[in-house]
Amino acid sequence: MGLFSAFNRSKKEKLNEGLSKTKESVLQKITRMVVGKSKVDEDLLDELEEVLISSDVGVATTIKIIERIEARVSRDKYVSASELDRILREEIKDLLKENRNGIDGDFDIPEKAKPYVIMVVGVNGVGKTTTIGKLAHKFKSAGKSVLLGAGDTFRAAAIDQLEIWADRVGIDLIKQKMGADPASVAFDTISSAKANNIDVVIIDTAGRLHNKTNLMNELTKIKNVMRKIVPDAPHEVLLVLDGSTGQNAFEQAKQFTLATEVNALAVTKLDGTAKGGVVIGISDQFKIPVKYIGIGEGIEDLQVFDREAFVDSLFGE
Repeated sequence: MGLFSAFNRSKKEKLNEGLSKTKESVLQKITRMVVGKSKVDEDLLDELEEVLISSDVGVATTIKIIERIEARVSRDKYVSASELDRILREEIKDLLKENRNGIDGDFDIPEKAKPYVIMVVGVNGVGKTTTIGKLAHKFKSAGKSVLLGAGDTFRAAAIDQLEIWADRVGIDLIKQKMGADPASVAFDTISSAKANNIDVVIIDTAGRLHNKTNLMNELTKIKNVMRKIVPDAPHEVLLVLDGSTGQNAFEQAKQFTLATEVNALAVTKLDGTAKGGVVIGISDQFKIPVKYIGIGEGIEDLQVFDREAFVDSLFGE
């Protein structure tokens, strides 16, 4: 049995609701495409390419998907237009699986990693603090002890927001005054976690992108300080991206993956956009697993990314 509860009916319904805008957009376009068409041909694939790109899947990933479908059409000789939806789902699911994205069931954190340290990165406004709060709630609900570190010391609002979430979830927060050294906050947080036998540490960081060199130096310094206490920390560098920004999320992912070793992604705000296809493109282009998706404002609305459920929800049952 994994750490977080399995994907159940209520979560599926919430996912369907959260992805409804993207689903409506994609399904309507695909439905119009196949009307009057008997087989999958070059013209139909050209139209599908436009649909995927307009859904922010991204050009490179869209071309890859189209080429995979073309290979199947060539192999099978004749593929009816009515089969296009099924084939599209299968190819996207396979693509996500190849890129180590999504789960087939639950997942757990390594038993030997205690505390399990998560460093959260991302620009301001993407839902970083909210994601940290919801993630802390998930871990606590799963029976884990959690400690937060307010490492974004450049914005008083970031510290205040994280404190509100800590109170809401019912866990402790390590903070210092605004303008303090973020590495010092990380050191205090992990020291406290180690002394108190805490299971999971989640540390916020500043969301600035104006100077990649400064960002890289700052994140490297934080990691080096962490490793003085927990040699293999951080176990997870979680990049939070705003799915509603579409192609801009690609650029953010590019900048942060250059600045630090990101090994997990959380894509937020998918409930308010028709650009849900960005999850597919980002996971494919950066080869970094999408671990969580945000599909609403509620405390339970951060879901572990399940590729099968996501694709089925995106393209209809």
